[in-house]
Amino acid sequence: MIPAKPQAPDALTPRQIVAELDKFIIGQSKAKRAVAIALRNRWRRRQVVEDLRDEIVPKNIIMIGSTGVGKTEIARRLAKLAQAPFIKVEASKFTEVGYVGRDVDSMVRDLMENSIQMLRREEEERVASKAKRNAEERLLDLLVPPPPKPQSSSSNSAAQLFNFDALDTDSSDDETKRLEKEQKKTNEERYQTEMESHKRTREKFRDKLRRGELDERKVELETQQNSPMPMFEVFSASGMEEISMHLKDMMSGMMPNKKRKRQMLVKDAMELLTHEEAAKLIDQEKVQKEALDRVENAGIVFLDEIDKIAGREGGHGPDVSREGVQRDILPIVEGSTVATKYGPVKTDHILFIAAGAFHISKPSDLIPELQGRFPIRVELDSLTQGDFVRILTEPENSLTRQYMAMLDAEEITIEFTEPAIQRIAAISAQVNNSAEDIGARRLHTVMERLLDEVLFEGPDIGPTSIVVTPEYVDQRLSDVLQSEDLSRYIL
Repeated sequence: MIPAKPQAPDALTPRQIVAELDKFIIGQSKAKRAVAIALRNRWRRRQVVEDLRDEIVPKNIIMIGSTGVGKTEIARRLAKLAQAPFIKVEASKFTEVGYVGRDVDSMVRDLMENSIQMLRREEEERVASKAKRNAEERLLDLLVPPPPKPQSSSSNSAAQLFNFDALDTDSSDDETKRLEKEQKKTNEERYQTEMESHKRTREKFRDKLRRGELDERKVELETQQNSPMPMFEVFSASGMEEISMHLKDMMSGMMPNKKRKRQMLVKDAMELLTHEEAAKLIDQEKVQKEALDRVENAGIVFLDEIDKIAGREGGHGPDVSREGVQRDILPIVEGSTVATKYGPVKTDHILFIAAGAFHISKPSDLIPELQGRFPIRVELDSLTQGDFVRILTEPENSLTRQYMAMLDAEEITIEFTEPAIQRIAAISAQVNNSAEDIGARRLHTVMERLLDEVLFEGPDIGPTSIVVTPEYVDQRLSDVLQSEDLSRYIL
């Protein structure tokens, strides 16, 4: 059972976490064990007394392995499993303070944005039924407008119904009041009759709306139209991204939202109104407070391509800038406070998972202070032919299942025999050995090449059945097998 909140993943032991990751990722048991322990340690920390809790910092992880072996997928699936805020950033996109490029603090601000969006989605799901009912009522008001309420009769209109010239003043006043009272009663009775008829009609439309019979009908809906923001860009240097963030917030507050009427289908109007009603029911302050707590205590930052900023100490040229980026990242990983538009975020207990191929550089080329902040190092294994076979068949989202589901939409039933899968895996492994090793991503290119004709001709040949055999594979990938140079073509 997956826990409802990342703050208390007490139902998941490290063994259970690894079992969940095994459903999507083949092999890499050492990396899975490392992240499973890191996730469980978060729950353990929250059981500790508060004074000691703040002293326990996460043991950040460096994953070492070539592209396509599962580094990103392990981190992404771990965050999804824990329902934790997650962001993937490339270290090579950051530059040293004072240079043009992204500020390292932006990773924390982006993580906070992701957390806000995650909490909003959760809150929307919580209030979904009530929001849908409210949206339904608003839509029925457009489809079946209520009858106008009766206006009270004025003394002048009542007087027109009777000739008061022949009566004295006192008599005329009494008669006017009597007629007004009768007119009011008549109007109310008429209104009640109209309302009863309106209610019956409204319920009929409600049933049709719920059955989808009105989906293609058009309604005129008044919607909020955000005023266009003036285009400007603030280039990053020290603190400049933060200034840009505050400027945009200030400008958005100065630009009032306008309303405009739009013609749209009932099904689209229902979706829009449901979102509007859900937003009214959500406590935004509560969302921000919980999102901040979730980032600080459960956030995961996946810092990819960290090997690209590794440079030997005392280097010249680009190495100087790389070392500068490392020193800028260091305070974030060590624990600091980053200003965001939702409030200051402390990074002391955010889990950082770094990854890199380290073909040219080594983890020891990172500055010692940064190395010390990533005490757990895990080497991921290169994928073998046997791994490719398992990747094609075992995961719940395996490539073969994906293609079978997609082609089923064209009424094409495709079956992959076991020898054919072995052949696809062998070719993928062979091309990886003879060309660049791109890991499991090689399967994507091989499968696209293999099924290119079926995917193109699909709308014209269905319904039909296709059985993929080793001969079928060899026939369509023969040019790849004949020439090592041609194997580069399918990269």
